[in-house]
Amino acid sequence: MRLPILIQVLPFLFLYSLMILAAILIDFILHTYNLAYIGRYLGLIGTCIILMSFVYSLRKRKIIKIGAPKDLLKMHEYLAWIGSVLILVHAGIHFNALLPWLAILMLLINVASGLVGKFLLKNASLSLGSNRQELIASGMTAVEADRHLFLDITMVDVMKKWRVVHLPIAFTFGILSLMHIITMLIFSN
Repeated sequence: MRLPILIQVLPFLFLYSLMILAAILIDFILHTYNLAYIGRYLGLIGTCIILMSFVYSLRKRKIIKIGAPKDLLKMHEYLAWIGSVLILVHAGIHFNALLPWLAILMLLINVASGLVGKFLLKNASLSLGSNRQELIASGMTAVEADRHLFLDITMVDVMKKWRVVHLPIAFTFGILSLMHIITMLIFSN
C-alpha cells in the first residue's frame, strides 16, 4: 500500500518550515528586547553544535568506536537542526555581503538534502517491504516477488546512496562558512 505523496512530504515540510520559523521567532525576540547583538555569537555556537553532530560521521567511517550508530544518527539530526537554527538567527536579514549569503544558501540546501534523504529513503523502504509482503501473501514466492519488484528494489538501493549528494553539499557549506569566518577575522575591527 503506497502512502499519498503529501503524507510522505509533510514531515520534511514541517521540520524545514519549523527551522525557518524558529529562527525568525528567535530573531524577532532578540530584536524586540534590544538583544540583537546576541545573534552575532549564535553563529559561533551554532557552528560548534553542527561540528559536534559530526561524531556520527566519524563513527560511520570507523574513525571512532564509541556510540551506537543509530543513536549517533539521531544526535546528528537534532544537533544539525538546532545549529542551523542558530546560524540562521546569526545571519539575520543582512544584504551587505555575498559570502555569508552563499554559506546560508548552502546551509539551507544541506538541511533540505538531509531531510529529503531521511524521509524519502524511510518511506521508500517501508513501501517496498509492504509491497513485497503483499505479493508473498498473494501466493508469490520471495524470489518471484523480488523479480516483480526489481525496479523498486533498485530504486531503494540507489536512494541509499543519497549521501553521495549530501556530503559534497555539506563540504561546500563548510568551506563557505570557513571562508566567512576567516574573512571576518581578517577584516573585523
